[in-house]
Amino acid sequence: MALTGSLLIGPDRYGRTVAIVDGIVAAGVPAGTAQLSCPDAEICPGAVCGHTHIYSALAPYGMPQPTTPPENFLQILERIWWRLDRAIDADTLRAAARDYIARALLAGTTTLIDHHESPNSIEGSLAILAAACHEFGMRALLCYGATERNFGRDEAVRGLAECRRVDASPLVRGLVGLHASFTAGDETIGEAGDLARELGAVVHIHVAEDKADIDDARARGAAGPLERLKSLGALVPGSILAHGVHLSADQVRLAEAHGCWFVHNPRSNEGNRVGYACNLSQSAKVALGTDGWNADMAEEERALVRLAEQNHDTGIAGRLAAGHALVAQRFGTDPQPLMPGAVGDLVVRENGHVRHVVVGGRLAVRDGALVNGNLEAIADAARTQAARLWTRMAEA
Repeated sequence: MALTGSLLIGPDRYGRTVAIVDGIVAAGVPAGTAQLSCPDAEICPGAVCGHTHIYSALAPYGMPQPTTPPENFLQILERIWWRLDRAIDADTLRAAARDYIARALLAGTTTLIDHHESPNSIEGSLAILAAACHEFGMRALLCYGATERNFGRDEAVRGLAECRRVDASPLVRGLVGLHASFTAGDETIGEAGDLARELGAVVHIHVAEDKADIDDARARGAAGPLERLKSLGALVPGSILAHGVHLSADQVRLAEAHGCWFVHNPRSNEGNRVGYACNLSQSAKVALGTDGWNADMAEEERALVRLAEQNHDTGIAGRLAAGHALVAQRFGTDPQPLMPGAVGDLVVRENGHVRHVVVGGRLAVRDGALVNGNLEAIADAARTQAARLWTRMAEA
């Protein structure tokens, strides 16, 4: 199914107009095309969130803290996030997806690159995420993060099979997910690379977020997780490597030489106390993500600037904008936003605030409100499902 129809946005306060035909920016539009006027505003590219976890969206609705506070990154995973993802079912995931996507659009984010895990509710989970994207008009790249950490190889096989089930559409594409190499065996990692090549997709995986990932790879006989992925055939060109905090400059250059993308997640890295990804400046292919924090990319960029200054990192320019080229690779479109051939995704800002959001040539936000939903009702449903999730999480 293709996006059909046309829309002319502008002229804005700078005289810019953007024409969109069948979901793609065009040189012009047919006579009689609907026009979105914005003489007092500015037309801007929509933001791309290069790595996130939509399933974490209910956390702000009162997620209980662990009885014993975690002292390191692995304990944070074990006592909080891995318990949370084991507790997710279809209803809680649906509420989380609708809440996260709605708020992302209202913040001017038009693409989410998601990495999902719900080990007790694998089959059909990506269809739930895709349905929420289509409901509100969000562009997305979706995958299931295959892992062996709960139920062994069977869990990994089922996770990879779920990646295969993503139906491509004008707004949604599938990726092949791996949680991280320290939670997957060699067979699983090799199968992920094979599946990505079979599907014409790429691998989306956490790499060297914490030193524990490095230690595990070395214990398995590899120089590091990046080299392990390479040796097992999973460093597929175009793949998305989240974090990279503990990679050396040479390792970052190795990934770039293989055509891979990095995604920097500064707020998450700071919150989890894993360090600052200083060596990502060795690659020109670095986008910006949130790792499950809210998808307000202006807020994430401010955190990036603050942390870069603290860590004397002068190589961060263009990370938010880089997400457009990453997305264009997966959709086969022009990487320059707002130019003919690019995806028809943009934001109209007035006095610094998001007024309208257009995704694939269709309005998703008009005058600061969702076109296809009511945020208050969405939040009420999220609050209700969050209460269920905390009960299930206590038993996980």
